[in-house]
Amino acid sequence: MTSKVTYLGELRTSNTHTNSNSSYHTDAPLDNNGKGEAFSPTDTVATALANCMLTMMGIKARDLSIDLSGAEAEVTKTMASNPRRISKIKVVINFSVAVDERTKTILKNTALTCPVHFSLHPDIEKDIVFNWP
Repeated sequence: MTSKVTYLGELRTSNTHTNSNSSYHTDAPLDNNGKGEAFSPTDTVATALANCMLTMMGIKARDLSIDLSGAEAEVTKTMASNPRRISKIKVVINFSVAVDERTKTILKNTALTCPVHFSLHPDIEKDIVFNWP
């Protein structure tokens, strides 16, 4: 089992990772009858893309003896209706370390081939921006 999800009522869940026992909550967003007091389920999907991209680039960067610590991703999720779904995810990654063009290409390709990127429905537009110092 990967995780356990418990419905807490009032459109909120508690999510616990089985191996580490770490947890987080989700809440329905304001535009869908919720309080917006935590990540919504679709927020976690959009944010997972940035998590996966940074993690995969971190692995590749470590192999290249580069420290990407301090890199940040800004995630913007756009919703559509009929049916309600994620229509676009924009991820802007800001790096704190300068690298050469070859390394930029390697890291970009690594990010764009992360498992979450491949797992998202092809109809979801993915706008990925890489900002280097």
